[in-house]
Amino acid sequence: MDRLVKAFQNSVRAFSRLIRTEAAFQQEIMLLVAALPLGWFVAATWSGYALLIGSILFLITVEVLNTGIEAACDAVSREFNIDIQLAKDCGSLAVLISIVIVLGVWSFAIVERLLGLPI
Repeated sequence: MDRLVKAFQNSVRAFSRLIRTEAAFQQEIMLLVAALPLGWFVAATWSGYALLIGSILFLITVEVLNTGIEAACDAVSREFNIDIQLAKDCGSLAVLISIVIVLGVWSFAIVERLLGLPI
């Protein structure tokens, strides 16, 4: 149980730091806050709502991992290194792919709601 408490404390510390210092994380949290009520009106089913919110949580997860990769790379070296650049670029690509997933999921749900047909 002590391990779980410490893991929770570490998570709260990371959340606190990210919410204060990372603009992308702040924006994604605001997106989640807006999506919670909006998704209720867009989704046709409970599972659709879970998918809408889950896609944003997935984006936030990828953003957190990207920030971790960037922090680890910066801890190793601040000087230019082609391998560090690749690691950071891959993290950014993962965030971009996550954004495309969010846009796709929300677009399908909105079209489904507007047309009244399941897609």
